[in-house]
Amino acid sequence: MILGLRTAVYACPDLAAGKAFYAAVAGHAPYFDEPFYVGFAVGGFELGLVPDGRPRSGAFWGTDDIDAEAARLAGLGAVLAEGGIQDVGGGIRAAEFRDPFGNTFGLIHNPHFDPTAVR
Repeated sequence: MILGLRTAVYACPDLAAGKAFYAAVAGHAPYFDEPFYVGFAVGGFELGLVPDGRPRSGAFWGTDDIDAEAARLAGLGAVLAEGGIQDVGGGIRAAEFRDPFGNTFGLIHNPHFDPTAVR
């Protein structure tokens, strides 16, 4: 089941510079800070930075069971993007899809994210 919009992800090849910029934008330090991902809690949502620089779908919908939700979406006609469901580190798993109309969207299971945290 999709739980709600959780994360907006931005490619940031210079993660240190991106972290400094978005800390100033958010007004606080990230709650999750690893070489593979930096996450800021902002108003009940997450602003995420990834260092690989690959363009992303941008918006990721939260789920507690990404495998079951990916299977359900495939049954509805969504196509899982190349690479499938990815373990991006720290127990966080994400996947990108194309819907039957060509739109790209993502799913994320992030056990570290607290949707009630508002900063």
